[in-house]
Amino acid sequence: MSVAELSMSTQNYLKAIWGLQEWTNGAVTMADIAEKLQLRASTVSDGVRKLADQGLVEHARYGQVALTSEGHKHALAMVRRHRLIETFLVEVLHYRWDQVHDEAEHLEHAVSDMMVDRLDELLGYPDRDPHGDPIPAPTGSIKHPDAVPLSEVPHGITAKVERISDADPGFLQYLAEQEIGVGARLKVEAGAPFSDSIEISNESRTGSVTLGRTASDAIWVSVV
Repeated sequence: MSVAELSMSTQNYLKAIWGLQEWTNGAVTMADIAEKLQLRASTVSDGVRKLADQGLVEHARYGQVALTSEGHKHALAMVRRHRLIETFLVEVLHYRWDQVHDEAEHLEHAVSDMMVDRLDELLGYPDRDPHGDPIPAPTGSIKHPDAVPLSEVPHGITAKVERISDADPGFLQYLAEQEIGVGARLKVEAGAPFSDSIEISNESRTGSVTLGRTASDAIWVSVV
């Protein structure tokens, strides 16, 4: 069965469950899914039960929700659709990187498997989207960069930006103004005492930028 044959609701649930553990490898709960999809707990409970009946998730009462192998396959297919569309919107239609997430959320349900493959070919088979998130291959394989949150990097070193969360468009706009994107090299220094912040300087421009913990948690880097 193709992921295109699943309902929009099922597609959303599977992608959300996979996305919740992509960068954490932690357990996914019903509350996590409800927050991610902005749905009521009772709605999510019914939705997860239906997914379990279809053999797409495993769920113990009051326990974590885990994708089955079939659910995992379909979730990756949806992630592939979403990230290829985001890449197309930026590289071909010249959207800003803060504009593409919501657009892709709508389009990912409408495209066919053939169109997804054609987009992949047109774009030159990219392996990362505009935010640095890896794009699954047609086989479902996916390779994540060896990266950690910027907040966990020791002070005094230089780090390369590998991925930036697209959860907050305003934050992406701010980073673009600071010329901080995927591939940027940042020198990391301690922020003001007791502020839980860091100071970063971008090799491509003068001056420094102060980032609080929420912002530095959203930027993933590799140590240069």
